[in-house]
Amino acid sequence: MRRVLEDEQYQVSILQDGKDAYARVKTQLPDLLILDLKLGDISGQDILKQLKDDHVTADIPVIVYTAAVLEAEEVSRLVSSHPIHYQGVHVVQKPFELENLLALVQQVLNEPVR
Repeated sequence: MRRVLEDEQYQVSILQDGKDAYARVKTQLPDLLILDLKLGDISGQDILKQLKDDHVTADIPVIVYTAAVLEAEEVSRLVSSHPIHYQGVHVVQKPFELENLLALVQQVLNEPVR
C-alpha cells in the first residue's frame, strides 16, 4: 500500500503503534488517514471516534479498512447513522485491489470540504 501511494507521489507516514495515532494525527494534520481497524493495542474504531469528536481533526477524511466483516458493518452503520458527524469516512473491506484503493484516495482528496 505504501509503495503504491508513494509511486503516485503521495507523502506517506506509517504509524506502527496505535496508542499514539490520535496524538500524532492531531499534531501532523494529514490530508487523509488510512486506518486499519485491527490495531494491536487500541481499536481503530476508538481512534476514529476520537478524531471525529475533536474539532481540530474532525474534517480529516478517513479511509477505514478491515478484514473483519462484523467490524466493517459496525463502522458502516455508525457512519450511516451519523452522516454529518462521520462525514468523509469511507469503509473498505479486505481483500481489496490496491488500484481501487488508489482510486478512492484520489477521489477523497479531490472532494470539496463541506
